[in-house]
Amino acid sequence: MIIRSLLVLAAGVTLAACQPAIPDSGRGAGFGDDFVERQRARDAALAGVPAPATVTAAPLSATTPVPGSAEATAAETAQILAATRQGAAANSGVEPVNASPSNAPPPVVNSAGISNENNFDAVSGQRSIDADAARLASNRSQYQVIQPEALPDRIDSGPNVVAYALQTSHPRGSQRYRRTGFNKQAKFVRACAEFATANEAQIDFLSRGGPEKDRKGMDPDGDGYACAWDPAPFRRAAQQG
Repeated sequence: MIIRSLLVLAAGVTLAACQPAIPDSGRGAGFGDDFVERQRARDAALAGVPAPATVTAAPLSATTPVPGSAEATAAETAQILAATRQGAAANSGVEPVNASPSNAPPPVVNSAGISNENNFDAVSGQRSIDADAARLASNRSQYQVIQPEALPDRIDSGPNVVAYALQTSHPRGSQRYRRTGFNKQAKFVRACAEFATANEAQIDFLSRGGPEKDRKGMDPDGDGYACAWDPAPFRRAAQQG
């Protein structure tokens, strides 16, 4: 009985040794060397934790400037200037001036109409101090002071309507003098039509004996004011003055 059990055990060991190795089913099929990383990602997803991102460092190009460096700033400035020129050319057709310290200074333009009197170097090259003193003395010798003279007396050729207006105080239409005759209105219209202004009519009226007399019928109401002449403006001017 014991011998039979040993024979059965030996046969089982022999059969186990002859069978091929069973592959790990956890690895699955089609996975390469990155199985461990994939398995970790799967375990993290099942646990509800996001898998860590894989960062791949790309080598910097030899022509790419480092951000924040002087080369990067210069490159960005060049791009902005290029875009500005394109926009200006599209709008006006004239390329803007590129302001740069490397630009040549603008040419100096001398205008013939600008005086050099305030430029000591320019004036000193044209004349000396002695010449200026001589010119100043010559100008002073020609300077003349003209004293004011009294105005000549005004010679009036006729009555003064201003003085007459200030000598009177009654308003127009207020009778002061007696008037007689027929057809007063017709005479009034015909006589006043001879004068261009009321002042001229009043002067002629006074020169013919007015206001007491009215030889041409220019003052039919007897107020002493011929035609349309009114003394009120002269009185107001005297009061304001």
